[in-house]
Amino acid sequence: MSESLATVAYIGAIILFTLSLGGLSNPETSRRGNLFGIIGMTIAVLATIFGPRVTPTGYAWILGAMVVGGAIGLWAARTVRMTQMPELVAIMHSLVGLAAVLIGFANYIDPSVHFEGAEHTIHEVEVYIGILIGAVTFSGSVIAFGKLAGKISGKPVILPARHLLNLAALLVVLGFGWAFIHSGSIQAGMIPLYVMTGISLLFGVHMVMAIGGADMPVVVSMLNSYSGWAAAATGFMLSNDLLIVVGALVGSSGAILSYIMCRAMNRNFVSVIAGGFGTGGGAPAAAAGAAPAGEVTPISAAETAEMLREAKGVIIVPGYGMAVAQAQHTVNDITRILRDKGVSVRFGIHPVAGRMPGHMNVLLAEAKVPYDIVLEMDEINADFPATDVSMVIGANDIVNPAAQEDPTSPIAGMPVLEVWKAKTSIVMKRSMASGYAGVDNPLFYKDNNRMLFGDAKKMLDEVLAALKA
Repeated sequence: MSESLATVAYIGAIILFTLSLGGLSNPETSRRGNLFGIIGMTIAVLATIFGPRVTPTGYAWILGAMVVGGAIGLWAARTVRMTQMPELVAIMHSLVGLAAVLIGFANYIDPSVHFEGAEHTIHEVEVYIGILIGAVTFSGSVIAFGKLAGKISGKPVILPARHLLNLAALLVVLGFGWAFIHSGSIQAGMIPLYVMTGISLLFGVHMVMAIGGADMPVVVSMLNSYSGWAAAATGFMLSNDLLIVVGALVGSSGAILSYIMCRAMNRNFVSVIAGGFGTGGGAPAAAAGAAPAGEVTPISAAETAEMLREAKGVIIVPGYGMAVAQAQHTVNDITRILRDKGVSVRFGIHPVAGRMPGHMNVLLAEAKVPYDIVLEMDEINADFPATDVSMVIGANDIVNPAAQEDPTSPIAGMPVLEVWKAKTSIVMKRSMASGYAGVDNPLFYKDNNRMLFGDAKKMLDEVLAALKA
């Protein structure tokens, strides 16, 4: 394949990737968006393999790598549960970062790469920045994976004088960058490159460890952005226009998504990176020995079913608890029965519900809940006062009235779904434990609130059985 034909193929792939992003922005067109992405990636891979830069002697190596990688991807797609999607996304981001690091080192020591003068300096800057971004992405994503998987505590780890440490690390990286660019040989340049890589890996760990569990959705989208910029940096190192454009698309879309997540949490992006908000999650709602905020009113599954049956309007607010219990299919069955009985059922989705952006939308789509009744927070919040029953399934922080009523709360000002304004709210939880932010929820003690304790799947099955009866 000639250079010009490969370029045309790359342009076609870029167009398909852009169409894919547009399709993925809406549930109704997401399947088409995925298809565009698959076709675009297939064209890109084929154009690269059969392009002028790959010789026939490399085909066997590439084919072997594709078989191994494809087998791992197929295994992950078939075995990873929907509740583990945030962890899978985080670990995939780490692989992009690792690839950028390895390609950077390989490109630097490649004897076939020869540049002179300004081109040589620009190439070394590309290598240095590419490895830096890749290392931060890799280590940060690994820590994010550990937090999302519960292997590392979600509580922020705040080091003394952490901002001074970050500033010192930045100055050291800049200093060694100057030494790297002015090194006289590859051997001399490897030392500052190794030092910078080590500092970048430590910075990635420090950055994500300092971020509390409540901000993890922002972390996932932020790492998505970093992985895009790492890919773009790799494209500059390899002089591959496709990688540059696609990396920029992913990096910019991830940055925009991070901004949207921060706005949905009333958080400043810089303050999220600085860390310090959120605890490990699951902490008692009231500290030991402290007086409770009020009395809760429990409700049974049969009473819940009766209340839903008699309602004219119901809004369901899903959270991470629904994902853990894998109760989305039962929720869909309940929704279908209620709608058949003439009850208006809709879903209210908070932008940061779950552990990654769009987590609840994915689960509901998997259960085949109709797209037209799944509404975003801004679209449905004003409808709660006219709703008979608001049903919260495993959500906590995103329905916490303290965000509006308590200016001293850590989540004060965070936009929330105003479920307490419905005639009756029902909260499904295993216990009175707090959410991921570790903040007490006054919703539990409101006069019009009812608590349905137990595993979400088990209790919803009982509600479904009562509705069928």
